[in-house]
Amino acid sequence: MSLVRLNIKGISYSQTQSGAYALVLSEVDGSRTLPIVIGAFEAQSIAIALEKEIKPPRPLTHDLFKTFADRFHIIIKQVIIHKLVDGVFYSSLICERDKIEEIIDTRTSDAIALATRFNAPIFTYENILDKAGIYLKMKDTLSIEEDPLSIENLTDEPIKKETSFSKYTLKQLNEKLNEAIQQENYELAANIHDEINKRSPK
Repeated sequence: MSLVRLNIKGISYSQTQSGAYALVLSEVDGSRTLPIVIGAFEAQSIAIALEKEIKPPRPLTHDLFKTFADRFHIIIKQVIIHKLVDGVFYSSLICERDKIEEIIDTRTSDAIALATRFNAPIFTYENILDKAGIYLKMKDTLSIEEDPLSIENLTDEPIKKETSFSKYTLKQLNEKLNEAIQQENYELAANIHDEINKRSPK
């Protein structure tokens, strides 16, 4: 079976289920997407790794794993989403140390969080994309999930959230960003950072 390389397209909030997020992966040389339901902690961890400007004051679990692996000269060469059974995705980390390769079973959400830190490529098999991949359009209903949650009407546009950041100056926003990071409120920090980016000249 041939491998298909995937990129992270984005993370979307569930509009119907509290605490649920959809990680959307897209094939590099095609138009299909692979949506996977993940938990809030994993969504936060992936988002922080993608958003290079937000640095937690203390390492998250996946950061600790990266530091541990670096210390003992372990690298993650790639992540493979290798199986889909009853709506649950199964993944493996392909690791290497001293030129010896090991395959480690992992949850898909953890695998993606680590792949972002190791700059490791993400792959799946063609038959999994045939089975679970979709052409993401407005108001598509997703039924392929990692957890028994329902994410409906996921779109390829970010969900606009009401914020009250417009009343703050850039200086105040930067102060609030630092406060949010110190308090480890990374969701708030990401929202403030988005507001700062909107005001920055292109």
